[in-house]
Amino acid sequence: MAKSTELRPVIKLRSTAGTGHTYVTRKNRRNEPDRLVLRKFDPVARQHVEFREER
Repeated sequence: MAKSTELRPVIKLRSTAGTGHTYVTRKNRRNEPDRLVLRKFDPVARQHVEFREER
């Protein structure tokens, strides 16, 4: 059984361009305790934008 405070939780990354596009990934809570921000491609906006972690 998985604990509620598992080490690698599944997180959603939502586009800051306002298109509503999301990526789903896992992160290591021990190495990245803060909210994750990645620059990825948004196919709706057709450009690279920042994606921020949503909890």
